[in-house]
Amino acid sequence: MPALLGCSVGKSDYLRTFHVVMCKSNQTQTLMRAAKVFQLLGLAMCISSAIASGSPAVAGEKPNIIFILADDLGYGDLGCYGQELIKTPRLDQMASEGIRFTNFYAGNTVCACSRSVLMTGQHMGHTHVRGNAGGPDMSAQTLRNEDVTVAEVLKQAGYTTGLTGKWGLGDRTTGGTSGLPSRQGFDFFYGYLNQVHAHNYYPTFLWRGGEKEKLRNVVKRAERSYGGFTGGYATKKLDYAHDLVAAEAMQFVRENANKQPFFLYVAFTTPHANNEATRMMGNGQEVPSYGVYENEDWSEQDKGQAAMISRMDADVGRILDLLAEMEVDDNTLVMFSSDNGPHDEGGHNTERFNPSGPLRGMKRDLYEGGIRVPMIARWPGTTPAGVVSDHVGYFGDLMATVADLTDTTCPDDTDSISFVPTLTGQFYDQAQHKYLYWEFYEQGGKQAVRSGNWKAIRMPWMKGPTALYDLSQDIGESTDLAEQHPDIVRELEAMMTEAHVPHPNWKPRGKLPK
Repeated sequence: MPALLGCSVGKSDYLRTFHVVMCKSNQTQTLMRAAKVFQLLGLAMCISSAIASGSPAVAGEKPNIIFILADDLGYGDLGCYGQELIKTPRLDQMASEGIRFTNFYAGNTVCACSRSVLMTGQHMGHTHVRGNAGGPDMSAQTLRNEDVTVAEVLKQAGYTTGLTGKWGLGDRTTGGTSGLPSRQGFDFFYGYLNQVHAHNYYPTFLWRGGEKEKLRNVVKRAERSYGGFTGGYATKKLDYAHDLVAAEAMQFVRENANKQPFFLYVAFTTPHANNEATRMMGNGQEVPSYGVYENEDWSEQDKGQAAMISRMDADVGRILDLLAEMEVDDNTLVMFSSDNGPHDEGGHNTERFNPSGPLRGMKRDLYEGGIRVPMIARWPGTTPAGVVSDHVGYFGDLMATVADLTDTTCPDDTDSISFVPTLTGQFYDQAQHKYLYWEFYEQGGKQAVRSGNWKAIRMPWMKGPTALYDLSQDIGESTDLAEQHPDIVRELEAMMTEAHVPHPNWKPRGKLPK
């Protein structure tokens, strides 16, 4: 049983730690996963009772939970993380009213697999979707019936569940329907199913549940399809999808605020580029107006990048204001993060905004800039205000956290630790990961692991040299210490071996960039 840091361990602490151990257990990885009903309900009643009695969740009503996810937003893209040019007043305010995490990680360095980690609580060596599927067969990028999501766990706890925005883990037309939001625990869905469809901010339709809802835009299609969809850019721009997604999120809150509890996953597409528009027109940063950046002496692409982030910031503020208006602010935990590091795909000048801040790398890197992301949590009256936390956590921890908050049992094969102790100011009760693990199948394959302050990256896949960094002294990963610490390299490589369970759908491809 792992020790809890900095405190004496009493009966309730043992029970809480038992909950964490249950959520972290991966001993069943070598067995066939049981059906969902057994995963969710099959543990003994005495264990469930013990976990519930030791839960650190606040007594009373179960909290509403809102998780807001940006797309390709960098660690340095927000004012509260050091951004100087792009204005993000509402997220900065959210950080001042809650907790800002400085050591929080995405599930991976591109979107689909990162979202799979977020939804399943399994790291990249275990989760089913481990990359962006590029071909027409999207089954590899589709959650299966046996995959258990955060939404399904919360459904078991009596929550109404909603998703607005980009899903990316199952489409209606390719790869089978097992991954559709309605099959993965969501009562309501509005937005994009396919991630290539989600590139276009002015599409011809969005999905409402299982039906296409036509929009007024006219789109010129690209010459080639990939990822199960043919993208393009709009020649007639009337309906901006981001605004529609934000409006639907707010409507969900209005409809469910008096029917608590609810879980809302708001998966914005900003500031991801429309890659097809970049290739066809040279500008992938689609936004209705440049707002306060209109008169800046910047390129159109730079103005668009900044305006997209500020527009999203304003919509986060509108959601927070609505919670206060509906008088559910004090009983709603709101979290904000990004699915991976910043992109360089829209034609904008990344040197202008320094989106990775002090970190090395960007999207598709396993350096910190590709996987360390902003994370802000706000729960008035429960989260301490204005706290900066260095707790090391990642997307997979959402599963154990929501289970902890709702006295619900995690699926038994997650790689998840609850960070409720940190959210509630019980910092010395916070359990820690032995390590965090990532693997990436593009560019010849890469692996990375963080344990304590040590970070190891191996490129190419499995057989390449391993670089070692001390993040406590070198957050920018500029000095490789592998030769000085071969024993630590061996320990971290052993963790990589332990974490990786082979999957028939995923093999490294391509070559490392020069």
